[in-house]
Amino acid sequence: MTPADLPPVVYVPCFADDDGQVTAVQLRTTADGRTALLAYSALDRLKAGAGDVPWVLLTIEDLQRVHDREPYDVLYMDLRIPEHARAAVTR
Repeated sequence: MTPADLPPVVYVPCFADDDGQVTAVQLRTTADGRTALLAYSALDRLKAGAGDVPWVLLTIEDLQRVHDREPYDVLYMDLRIPEHARAAVTR
């Protein structure tokens, strides 16, 4: 997937403090040990794929800034996380 294939903004699961302020994006570890960032093309897809989680709306440029701070190996779009694995977030 290239940046041209991505929508102009994506919804990304995140962590938030008690006041609802975003503290970090959620990164996951894949079965082969890579670090993954999940992104969703629409809010309903985020809710269907990741559940009722805090989220942040990011541009493509924001995704690069996230990568600069918290390197990830792969970006998955609109991935449906099985119910039993939804809480298994690495950071």
